[in-house]
Parts: sequence; C-alpha cells; structure tokens
Amino acid sequence: RMLTRTPSVVAQVFLILSVALVIAIAVIQINRQQILSPGLKYGIVLDAGSSRTTVYVYEWPAEKENDTGVVSQTFQCNVKGPGISSYETNPGALAKPIDDCLNKVKERIPAHLHKNTSVYLGATAGMRLLRLKNETAANEVLASIQSYFRAQPFEFRGAQIITGPEEGVYGWITANYLMGNFLEKNLWRTWVHPYRKETMGALDLGGASTQISFIPEDSEENFNSTLQVRLYGYNYNVYTHSFQCYGRDEAEKRLLALLFQKSNSSFNVDNPCYPQRYSTALTMKYFSGSLCTQSLRPANYSPNQTVNFHGTGDPDLCQEMVSLLFNSTSCTDREDCPFNGIHQPKVKGNFVAFSGFYYTINALNLSGHFSLADFNSTMWLFCSQSWTQLQFTLPEVEEIYARSYCFSANFIYYLLVHSYNFDAESWPQIHFQKEVGNSSIAWSLGYMLSLTNMIPAEGKLIQLPLKPSLFAGLLVILTSTALLCLLFLVYLCIGSHSRKNISRVEHVFIPE
Repeated sequence: RMLTRTPSVVAQVFLILSVALVIAIAVIQINRQQILSPGLKYGIVLDAGSSRTTVYVYEWPAEKENDTGVVSQTFQCNVKGPGISSYETNPGALAKPIDDCLNKVKERIPAHLHKNTSVYLGATAGMRLLRLKNETAANEVLASIQSYFRAQPFEFRGAQIITGPEEGVYGWITANYLMGNFLEKNLWRTWVHPYRKETMGALDLGGASTQISFIPEDSEENFNSTLQVRLYGYNYNVYTHSFQCYGRDEAEKRLLALLFQKSNSSFNVDNPCYPQRYSTALTMKYFSGSLCTQSLRPANYSPNQTVNFHGTGDPDLCQEMVSLLFNSTSCTDREDCPFNGIHQPKVKGNFVAFSGFYYTINALNLSGHFSLADFNSTMWLFCSQSWTQLQFTLPEVEEIYARSYCFSANFIYYLLVHSYNFDAESWPQIHFQKEVGNSSIAWSLGYMLSLTNMIPAEGKLIQLPLKPSLFAGLLVILTSTALLCLLFLVYLCIGSHSRKNISRVEHVFIPE
C-alpha cells in the first residue's frame, strides 16, 4: 500500500508544480516586460504633388523589426497654395507657405529632438513634367527648398523628384503596411510576420499621373515593370506602372484641349462633362500650356486668349470624349496590354484605391462595397445634374472641383474597366479608401518606411524575459508533464477502485 501511495503523491506534486509554473511563466512573460525605453524617433516627409504639398510627421520607437522601423503618422498639414511646380517663375515665394506648416510641426516634435529629426521632400509628376519642359526651372525650385531647409533646426536629407515606379511602390507599401499585411502583434505582444496573409494592390490617382501596383499571379515572371521590395526580412516582387499625363488634372486639360480642337477653334465650346447651365472662361495656357497637351495645341495658340466652356451635362457624350484620351490602338489583340502599349499582368486579389479615386467616389456619395452597375447608374445620374442642383448636392466643395467630378468619374471608369481590365466580377474587390486609423494612404509613408532602413538599429523597446521560442517550448513541456501526471493519477484511481471491488467480492464468498 505504501508503494502505491508514493507514485500517487509524486504525480500530484508534479501536477501542481507544472500548473503553477505554466501560470507563473505566462504571467511573468505578459506582465513583467522589461522596458528599456530608448524613446521615439521622428521623421518629416513633404509630399510635393502636382496640385498641392502635404507635410506628414511620422514617429517610431527606436526598436527595429528586421531593419525596418514600426512607423505611424502623428500629424498632417496641407501647405496653402498650388504645387511646387507652379512656382517655376518665382521659386523664392515657396518659403512662406511651407513655413506656416513647419511652425506647426516644430510644436509637435520635442525641441531637443529637432536636430536628430530627418526631413525629406519627394516631388512627383508635376515636377517630373516641369523637369522635362524646363530643367533649369525645376532645379531652381529644388534649390529654393534646399536653402529654406538649411535655416531650419531639422536634419534636411534633400529634395528629390521621385520616379513614377517609386511613387507606385511606395503607395503599395503604405497600403499594405496600414492594413497589417507586413506585421502583426502576436499573443505575446511581439511583432511577427502574418501567416500566409495576402497583400493588396494599390491604385493611386494624382493630379499629373496615376499608378497601379500589385503582386501578380506569377510574380516570378519577368515583367519590365516588376520591382523587388525587401521589408521586415521578406522579399516581394511588385508589378508597378506609372502613367504620366493620366493624373486627374492633366487628363482633364487634355479633354478641354480636345474639345477646343473639335470645335474648329471657336472660342465658345460645349463641354458634355461640365454640369448643365455651367459656364467658365479659361485661358489657352490653362489647358494647352502643359507638356501633356502639346500634341493638341492649336496652330493659333495664344497663352492669354480666353475660351468660354459651356456645360451640357451629357453623360453618354462625356464618356465618349473621355474614351478618346486613351490610346488603345497600340494594344490591338493583346489582352495583357491595356493601353499605351504597356504590358500588364492580369489584376489579382483585393485593391485599395486612394487619393483622387477616393475623393471622386466620395463626391458621388458612394462608400464601402458597391457593384460596377451601381457605380455606372450613380455616375449617370450625377452627370445629368444642372449646376444649381450640383451646388446644392456639394455645398462645401470648391467650384474647380465640383464642376469636374463628372469628368473624374468617367475617367476613373474608363481607366479601371477599359485600361486596367477590372470587370463586374473583380470590381467589388476595389476598396475606395482615404486612410486607415489616423494615417493617410499616400506614398509618403511607404517612402518613410523605406528610408528607416537607413536608420541604425538601437536597443529593443520591449525585452521579454524569455524568447518566444523558449517560452513556447517550456509551455509544451510543462503542459505535457501536467497531462501525463493527470493521466497517471486517473489510472491509479481506477486501479485502486478495481482492487477494492475485487476484495469486496472475495469477502462475500469466503465460506464460514
């Protein structure tokens, strides 16, 4: 009896110890994290677009995840006035509007960190066009920005004109980063790579260019437009293409130049994409002075000559005119070549459409998930409105934007359906979105994430008492021990019960 009791006591002791150790280790691992707090780092990115400049402030803990910082947006400021390319004749006037935003930024970042805070300016399609048209003027604009930042307390890392593919890939990085497709926190509050999580495609519509970026079905296939991106220790082969002159503003200028051309140079021109009973006078320079409209420039081009455009609000004719902006003749009989002779793999998976895409969809009062049929019927009704009705529908919107939303909607339809080859089935996979949480979906965050690769790694912000692998191993061993002890005790209990029954039976049958 003493012999059977000893294993039972040992098993009970091991069971209690195992359970106690599992609870103790879990509590210590989760609640007793050692904070080494090296503080926060800050970065500033100026997104110098064709129509405006936006200043973003980003912060990240000085811990690193596989050489990439965990970055979040903390502040955003829209610089008053047009994009920096508009200052080609007066670069010195740039300082004042930028200064207004920078003063707000200085209040957001602790003063003792100013000198260690990097500032980057990335200019996009507006400056790409200006450099093609007048390289000297483009360099003077950038030089003016350089001299302004030299007098600031921050560490200026330069003003550069980024390429179209870079803009596309940085936008793709931003979208996937904010959607949690690169990193997520696990049960032990450490950052890990999500298991088998699909990335999203990114659709960006700016003022002077538009970008499409996604990982195609066969990412190993060698497309000319595929770039390899390394983030958080993983490689991604991203197809990306940027279409210059297919940004919203430049595309509309091409439409106006085309309408003027078709009107036999009359200075009174009907515009089927403007609302009914809307009229505006525009200079020839406004719609024909751009590099994108050079081929449509009339022989009698006079920059200051005004042309009167009258809205007719004709949805069918508007769509017909918009279709002429896309050169699909160079793509005859080729399914993988949407327009302008560009080879594109078949669109795959979910997409996020931001910037100009979002603002247009929002103006049409559409949100969330909607079908292609819903989009078309809403667009048709929107484009049939008079200017009076439209002002009532969009009371807060500036005239220059309100009058153009019908054109934008038709342009987006043609771009997505006839050029990128989205159809009724794949259309619901496009999510029209402006931001995630407090962070805007824009290429600037992706730019910042890529640039943090160059920032030296520092001490871990959170140091766990046990490495996740060791913690998991101990949990498995201790849980297994507890289960074995429990099974052993059950076995002893059943054995003891059986022996008692046998002895009782024997007792009953003992002859007197």
